[in-house]
Amino acid sequence: MGDINWPLIGIGLSAGAVLLLRDWRATFPAILANYVCLGLFLAQQAFLPADLPLGAGVSTVVLVKLITGVAVTTILALTALTFSRDYGLESLDEFGLAELRRAARAAQRQRAGEPFRIGDYVIPFWSGVLALLASLALPRIYPIGPSLAVDFAWYWLGLTGLLTLATAADLLKLGLGLLLCVSSIDLLYTALASGVGFVALLLLSLFTILLALIVAYLSGLLYGRLKTLELNALYKR
Repeated sequence: MGDINWPLIGIGLSAGAVLLLRDWRATFPAILANYVCLGLFLAQQAFLPADLPLGAGVSTVVLVKLITGVAVTTILALTALTFSRDYGLESLDEFGLAELRRAARAAQRQRAGEPFRIGDYVIPFWSGVLALLASLALPRIYPIGPSLAVDFAWYWLGLTGLLTLATAADLLKLGLGLLLCVSSIDLLYTALASGVGFVALLLLSLFTILLALIVAYLSGLLYGRLKTLELNALYKR
């Protein structure tokens, strides 16, 4: 039991949940758990010297990455919670506003009452299986990081991020795929950048928050125009 790398298992399960699950109420806690496990993994691997008096060998960079994860999840959660808000409705009278609110409530009830369809999860599931096999094989075929654990983690994050992008049905899920890809690059860079300055590492965290803000902004634009974040609505006339 002492040899089990729990942070690495947490990274694997949380990223897999982001790829497999569809509802933001499940994927957002998963991405937050992924950031927490990633921070614990960085602290465990001790890529950077511990400089915080927390008694657990934690560096400032690890703490900043944890704060980044909380900030990103909060930004996306606030965006998701505004789905039912209307944008650009100044020109409508009270009857038009009431009708739009009624339609929004009906759409929310319909979405909540949608039956579970296993077919929606077939492609993400098998995509996750292929990503897992590749993440186990690539560290042995083409090792880059300082250990097999690091190579598995960054390969897994990168592959699940790319597959989430490929299978995403809405804009927020697309943003989660981008965030997983950035976490993959961030992890590899941190593992190899023992001599790189603190500011350079912080720039990745700032870029991650900026990416979340861009996703939130685009979500607002899409929902304000089409009343949905589903990507297939972009191709409907």
